[in-house]
Amino acid sequence: MVKRKNSASADAVTDWNYEAKVAEIDEIIARIESGELELEAVFDQFAHAVEYLRQCETFLQQRQQKIDLLIETLSDD
Repeated sequence: MVKRKNSASADAVTDWNYEAKVAEIDEIIARIESGELELEAVFDQFAHAVEYLRQCETFLQQRQQKIDLLIETLSDD
């Protein structure tokens, strides 16, 4: 069976996990705070953490919109 690119990206979205991203951010912070990374690695790790935070924020905003919509539909009934 041949997979399409779209199904692969859909799998990536399905595999995305908020709690796992938060744990990754915590690990990055611990590595940075350890003081054992070289400066360039600190910047790279920081950039990854910022990207993960953006992903988490987007996830939470999308869920909030769904909740707001559900509440609105309940209020309309």
